[in-house]
Amino acid sequence: MKIAPSLLSCDFSKMGEEIIRMDKSGADWMHLDVMDGHFVPNITFGAPVIKAVRAFTDKPFDVHLMISDPLKYADDFIDAGADIITFHIECDSDIDRTIEKIKSRNVKAGLVIKPNTPADSVFPYLDKIDLVLVMTVEPGFGGQSFMADMLPKVEQIKAECKKRGVDILVEADGGIGADTVEQAARAGVDVCVAGTAVFKAQDSAQAINYLKSF
Repeated sequence: MKIAPSLLSCDFSKMGEEIIRMDKSGADWMHLDVMDGHFVPNITFGAPVIKAVRAFTDKPFDVHLMISDPLKYADDFIDAGADIITFHIECDSDIDRTIEKIKSRNVKAGLVIKPNTPADSVFPYLDKIDLVLVMTVEPGFGGQSFMADMLPKVEQIKAECKKRGVDILVEADGGIGADTVEQAARAGVDVCVAGTAVFKAQDSAQAINYLKSF
């Protein structure tokens, strides 16, 4: 199990230091949630902030675009240092063109599905992408409760990938911590995004190590 701490839960006034702390604590990726206040009812940060903190770690930057038009802004986030860009299948951009744009820049591309979006919506794209991110909360705010009823989607995506002989990662994001990670692992999740569970832990290294053990 890979663990990607969500910077949404960090102290924004010390973002660079928080990234270093997560890196030293054993994080595999850094998960950066970009929200535009339109696609979701919250605004976080954009490409300039990501560029500013890129130098604080060599770990992959997993940039989750919760924005209406990811195609328009993909280059900005790639230039800022994104290694992986995931965007929502529910967005306004053309899905194929957005995937092609991201991949053309030698960056990994993934699709994200909200809780009300069925797993099979990503099936037509499985041979074109590197990962699928299944939201286990409604996107927009951190600290929400884990929705276990989203895990069958993970199993469905995994089964479809196996059927097609496609090897992609399935990531889960929302409410994942010590009491929910085992359920995610059993469903076949490869990468867990963890926010408060690691940033608010008394010992972040111990918390990450525990989550990675599944």
